Amino acid sequence: MAYVREPFLYRFLRFAVALGLVLGISLFYRRVLPVNPTTVALTFLLAILAVSTVWGIAVSVFMSIAAMLAFNYYFLPPVGKFTVADPQNWVALFAFLVVSVSASSLSTRARQKAEDASARRREIEKLYAFSQVLLESGNVIQLLNLIPAQIVNTFEVGAAALFLSEKQKVYRSGPVIPRLDIDSLKAIVAREEPVIDIPNSLCFVPVRLGVRPIGSLGISGSILSRQTLEAIGTLIAVAVERARAIEQLGQTEAAREGERLRTALTESVTHNLRTPLTSIKASVTNLLTNSGLTGAQRQDLLTVINEESDRLNRLVGEAGEMARLDAGEVQLKLESTSIEEVTNAALSQCKSVLGNRTVRVVVAPNLPRVRVDIGLVKEALSHLIENANQYSPPDQPLTITAEQNDKFIVTSVADRGAGIEDLEQSLIFEKFYRGKDQRFLVQGTGMGLPIAKAIVAAHGGSMSLTSQRGQGSVFSFTLPVDQTRVANS
Repeated sequence: MAYVREPFLYRFLRFAVALGLVLGISLFYRRVLPVNPTTVALTFLLAILAVSTVWGIAVSVFMSIAAMLAFNYYFLPPVGKFTVADPQNWVALFAFLVVSVSASSLSTRARQKAEDASARRREIEKLYAFSQVLLESGNVIQLLNLIPAQIVNTFEVGAAALFLSEKQKVYRSGPVIPRLDIDSLKAIVAREEPVIDIPNSLCFVPVRLGVRPIGSLGISGSILSRQTLEAIGTLIAVAVERARAIEQLGQTEAAREGERLRTALTESVTHNLRTPLTSIKASVTNLLTNSGLTGAQRQDLLTVINEESDRLNRLVGEAGEMARLDAGEVQLKLESTSIEEVTNAALSQCKSVLGNRTVRVVVAPNLPRVRVDIGLVKEALSHLIENANQYSPPDQPLTITAEQNDKFIVTSVADRGAGIEDLEQSLIFEKFYRGKDQRFLVQGTGMGLPIAKAIVAAHGGSMSLTSQRGQGSVFSFTLPVDQTRVANS
């Protein structure tokens, strides 16, 4: 803490008030309420204790001497003179002076301890607040840039500078201050001891991780205690190391996730791409080696080659589309349309896939229009319809509904299939993921739902799933209402 010297006028007024209190007590007991000398002495002591508590030892000692003189002049015989007739009164005056000074000293010491305890409490509160801020950031660079400014705000200092030996870089709370230059901070790392320069209002402390210094901290504009400085240095070291650990953990998790996706992609390629390639290869080999094939047989083999080639083309196209959506490279061609038009377009696209299955469409009347890329949203809805068609019995109907919920249009596709377990519901929108009980029974790449979700997200909407084993599933997505049409209507 920095101590500011008080103006002379304030100190003079304190002594004047103390002297005024002594004279006031003396005149009151002398002229208004005559009492015995013991009462006067106790009153003087109470006043001295009060002054020492508020203004400290210097004023209280001055008041003790003034009270002793006033006590002698007004209340000890011969009254009105500073002489002492009875030798015992010398003992009384001396005892009064010793008691008043001792009481003042004890009171001042108690007040100082209370102030120190309050200051320590405030420093602990500031350290706690500082530590909470440090724990909020898991990014090392962001944390290092935050620390100096946070020290200035939390501990009410003028400026702060943090130096890290590993990076050989200084992070500052503001403009460069000559006294907090990089050479001074490096010197503290080499010295490994805090430095407190009271005349220049400078503090330096090494930032240690255990016993190893990893940098240093410089503070200007205020003086903090050595304990607080060391605590700040330790908190910074722990926070930086924690942020590094979080980043390393994130990198490890990212690498693990990447490996998982690569494995899933390999499995998908193995299972889904090899199947049509095998069919194409078998058909071509049969055409080349079997010259006795009839026209109908040759036509069947060519049909197989054509269908499996389309399947391969679709698989590659879905993978490329997912990559573009993930990279944010898709440019939306927004148009105002009704959700009913999108639904009809998606059903028309899926007509050949649905065959004779019953599809119920329930669209709430007077729904506001949406502003979307019609082609992409139609594709997203088509993926949901195809997914429901694949994973539900052919004799069960599908239900498509649309309704308004606040500023969004909610579209749902419901089936009466086997349903999805709770554990799998959190994975169903992952790329290449397919239900564990269906992955070898139903053809697919596991890309339809992720593509649909990415398309909806690109429009500012969201996708959700509600499912129960044995009762079927409901896939829903939201699209924002066309606000320009709402405003004009």
